[in-house]
Amino acid sequence: MSRTDTLRFRHSQAILVAAVVAFIGALPIADARWYFLPVLLVPLVVAVWAWRAGTDADPREVRVRALFGQRRLPWARIAELAADPKGRAVARLDDGERVALPAVRGADLPRLVAVTNQTLPATPGRAGD
Repeated sequence: MSRTDTLRFRHSQAILVAAVVAFIGALPIADARWYFLPVLLVPLVVAVWAWRAGTDADPREVRVRALFGQRRLPWARIAELAADPKGRAVARLDDGERVALPAVRGADLPRLVAVTNQTLPATPGRAGD
């Protein structure tokens, strides 16, 4: 399987830009005294999280990625995909567990399902639209 078969959802790159700006802004503080050096870690961790965290989907599985690690969910284990009241996507697994899909909105669910090469059932009342 090639990398082009994978659909990637990531948080806004504005978070990464903000982390870089915060890092540059923290440099004078860290330069003032040696014990302020850990202040630089906060924007650095935010930048790594913004770059790494999200959801990857391919025809075999969904990977939920976080700052440290990832969780692989085979499509066979996913019983339902839905949006929560805030519009974020959630997967319900076959054992009833709910897994939030980072960086995926409810409006993105058709694109997520399309990766599986399956079709969505018609929405009742919308067939004639």
